[in-house]
Amino acid sequence: MHGPQDATPLHPHHHRTTPPPIPDVFDPRLYAAGVPHDRYRVLRDHHPVAWQDEPAVLGWPAGPGFWAVARHADVVRVLKDAATYSSYLGATQIRDPAPDDLPFIRRMMLNQDPATTTAPGARAGDRGPCDHGRLRRLVSRAFTPRLVERFEARVRERARTLIASALELAQARAKDGAGDGNGDGHGNGDGTFDVVTAVTDDYALLNLADLLGIPAADRGLLLHWTQRVIGYQDPDEAPPPVLGPDGEPVNPRSPAMLRDMFAYARTLAAHKREHPGDDVLTTLAHDPELTTPELEMFFFLLTVAGNDTVRSAAPGGLLALAENPGEYERLRNGTVGVGTAVDELLRRHPPVLSFRRTAARDTELAGTRIAAGDKVVVFHASAHHDERVFTDPHRLDLSRSPNPHVAFGDGPHVCLGAHFARLQLRVLYEEVTRALPVLRLAAPPRRLVSHFINGLKSMRIEAPA
Repeated sequence: MHGPQDATPLHPHHHRTTPPPIPDVFDPRLYAAGVPHDRYRVLRDHHPVAWQDEPAVLGWPAGPGFWAVARHADVVRVLKDAATYSSYLGATQIRDPAPDDLPFIRRMMLNQDPATTTAPGARAGDRGPCDHGRLRRLVSRAFTPRLVERFEARVRERARTLIASALELAQARAKDGAGDGNGDGHGNGDGTFDVVTAVTDDYALLNLADLLGIPAADRGLLLHWTQRVIGYQDPDEAPPPVLGPDGEPVNPRSPAMLRDMFAYARTLAAHKREHPGDDVLTTLAHDPELTTPELEMFFFLLTVAGNDTVRSAAPGGLLALAENPGEYERLRNGTVGVGTAVDELLRRHPPVLSFRRTAARDTELAGTRIAAGDKVVVFHASAHHDERVFTDPHRLDLSRSPNPHVAFGDGPHVCLGAHFARLQLRVLYEEVTRALPVLRLAAPPRRLVSHFINGLKSMRIEAPA
């Protein structure tokens, strides 16, 4: 029977006081009101590795519970130590996959362990743990210098076009008093626009489609798949859940729910072999080492992770800038470099809130005993606001250096697309500062209901008159 155990207190006087109760950081509905920083602080100071119950919520069944890891040093240790904290045993989401789905889910690179680790319980001949390094090398070859150079030019033009279009429409509608009845985000007659629906959603989606080489007519499929897989906890984002024979919702990452995406990946790869382009999917489709199932899994990973990383980080960074006008002005006037600014904005608003590992053996973390098979979940936004590592962590400091955030992970699973994500964020922030002398919120943002993705569904910005 698992339960919370107190780790060594941070300050000696804590020996003489009863620590506060362990707060819940699991319920995805908490995050609709904002990242629960007060709860994270309680965990860091009093319960750095804390047992969390996993009750049924939003129609999804209950789970066995997990250990929440809140301090930066412990988060980094878990991410780096794949031999102890496995991605392979139970994959990387808090919710356990169905046992029948686990072999399928383990085919994804994200859910594999490096070749140096052994995964207890893996069947003989299962290539999963051994393929991780090989698959990373294959996909890395697709990101050529020529592709990066061409990609940046298109990204900048897209950022300028989307921002200019949003501003023009908002200003035009302000003049004639037109509303936003079509929900396109381009203003409601009051000189404002929704930067999420008018700029950042399309920016992330179209950039990814360019990178992969997806035809323009098919690009709406990317958003559909992303919302289905990432936004499944949010009633506004997800379609009605598909129920299995037992009446429980089917995991959106299960083979049955991904069949249409995989069929599309095979069709597109066949097209790229006949009609090659200067894009990632063409490179992967022509790679003799890559099997068809591996290509399907790459397509899934790049489509969902590639889209939602920027889709979440971009408006989150703009929100932090809007809430800190002094820092926005420093970025506009060149007092701080955009490179360090990108890292600080990723620290303040990491695109991913949590990642799960499974203990491969009995171990101890921050004085807490963890049994083999236990779920261990790291919380990035808590690590990013750990006072033991970051001075005044709740202050936005665009010149903060060093800045050891883990927005793109750490260890063997550090994000392969981090360079492309940074590039897109850097270009977007450069173009926003050129277009908007002041970045001012017109209404509080609406947040995604999720303990996994740190997403914004809506954020209205004032357009200059």
